[in-house]
Amino acid sequence: MRACSRSDRRSTGGCIASWCAVVLVPLVSGCGSDRVAAPSADAGLATELRSRLASASPAAAAADAAPVGTGWATLKGRFVFAGDPGTPRALVADKDTEVCSKDGVKLLDRSLLVDPSGKGLANVVVFVRKASRVKEATPSSTPVVFDQKNCEFLAPVVAARVGQPVDVKNSDPIGHNTNVAGSDFNQLIPAGGSTTYVPKAETGLPTMVTCNVHPWMKAYMVFRKDGYVAVSAADGSFVIPDLPAGELLEFQVWHERSTGANGALGLDKPDLKWTPKGRFQIKLEENEVKDLGTLDVPASAIGT
Repeated sequence: MRACSRSDRRSTGGCIASWCAVVLVPLVSGCGSDRVAAPSADAGLATELRSRLASASPAAAAADAAPVGTGWATLKGRFVFAGDPGTPRALVADKDTEVCSKDGVKLLDRSLLVDPSGKGLANVVVFVRKASRVKEATPSSTPVVFDQKNCEFLAPVVAARVGQPVDVKNSDPIGHNTNVAGSDFNQLIPAGGSTTYVPKAETGLPTMVTCNVHPWMKAYMVFRKDGYVAVSAADGSFVIPDLPAGELLEFQVWHERSTGANGALGLDKPDLKWTPKGRFQIKLEENEVKDLGTLDVPASAIGT
């Protein structure tokens, strides 16, 4: 009987030949009818062989990799800017001024919106990087409204689910162009008109939206397949409901003015394993409403 070689051990079934040599070993005893005896089975080794083969099957591997968890939970929190946002700069709106600078009111940069009363930081994007379960697999048929008026996009950041319609509107008396970067949507929206855009692919991070007619116009859109995404409101608050409970979830946090790479918002939260890449981890219990409380965003995390 030969022992398993090192090359045999490299695969799950590498030693099968050796085991079979033990389980079914011919017994040579001489000449005549007694020259080859009937094979004798080793029950212990046969049981071990079956166990090893079963554990190496794709079905068993999938079972081992299956996430553990049931039910759903909610995550919420509030981003607060711990600094002086300063005075927003005026945009150079030098075209169609009868609409874009109506009554002499200048358009202002809205990339950093801080609530003056509570210092809430708006337009922070929070989404799950990967979830094994989704409570509602079908995207909502209710359109997300994306309007433009007085030559600016009314919502600086918009989130929707892949497949959910986006109602792109133009409430101005002049034409606008809406160009969603990284997509095939780049259309002229006539005065008072609208069209529907249905996102077909997920965005790894928020993607820029511009108007080729009025180059100072800028906004962002983010689309996720599972819908587990939120944009902080004017007071800095966000809520993501129906998250899969019982498994470790990793979240991505983004802000247009963040000093992190590609807008990643890194915070000093070691309890959440928050990284400079703007990611944190948390496991929620079934039916839990987890409140992260106030999340202070230092001035050093936001570019000027």
